[in-house]
Amino acid sequence: MIFTVLTLFSEMISALLTGGIVKRAIEYQYISVESINIRDFAKDRHRTVDDRPYGGGCGMVMKPEPVAEAIRHARKKHPEAYTLLLTPQGQLFNQGLAQKLADQPGLILVCGRYEGIDERILEHLVDDELSIGDYVLTGGELAAMVVIDAVTRLIPGTLGGEYSAEEDSFSTGLLEYPHYTRPRSFEGAEVPEVLLSGNHAAIKEWRRQASVVRTLLKRPDLLMDKHLSSDDIRFMTKLQKDLKTIMGNHSTAS
Repeated sequence: MIFTVLTLFSEMISALLTGGIVKRAIEYQYISVESINIRDFAKDRHRTVDDRPYGGGCGMVMKPEPVAEAIRHARKKHPEAYTLLLTPQGQLFNQGLAQKLADQPGLILVCGRYEGIDERILEHLVDDELSIGDYVLTGGELAAMVVIDAVTRLIPGTLGGEYSAEEDSFSTGLLEYPHYTRPRSFEGAEVPEVLLSGNHAAIKEWRRQASVVRTLLKRPDLLMDKHLSSDDIRFMTKLQKDLKTIMGNHSTAS
């Protein structure tokens, strides 16, 4: 996978490459990450990349010429790459979309700044727009780093075992189950006995049920579109009955 980041602040992208999964993926040649400075494509003496918006208003807008030249330069080097503009108005980035992007031969990530990029760039030179959340950042660099990190994890070999990515939160449509490690007892809190049992079938069942409960409590919206197995439905039905019993006992007691 080839990542090409078009930015005015290449030094920000460099920070991502110095450690962790991304650094290892580069070392093992699973991915490559290139940063291209949009300012290098400005033609005037002052290397101007922004100007006042037509119609007035506060702030500045990124000029179309240097951005267009930077995109064309990147596409010439990587003609198969998919071009994404990082912007709050784009479709919301999630695990499913990360998986689709991981199947691309390359990504060109365009980082906006100021009040945004001239609209004509969106109309003719971008394949899609992408947002990492409903909030505004100073620029697209942090969003580009999020995309690179999330997509890199899904490229076979980068985690040292494909199962690692498959069991992450959102990969199955559920939040991930709780994790425990040594010591067995910590400040009075114990590790669940089933995890110490050595019974792999029981551990697998416990983890699945724990994922369902965690998702129900923290992100119930994820369950609305999730295909639940018959085991999941039986488990949730039992939970419902147990809750009704508990609530009934409290109502009687009061």
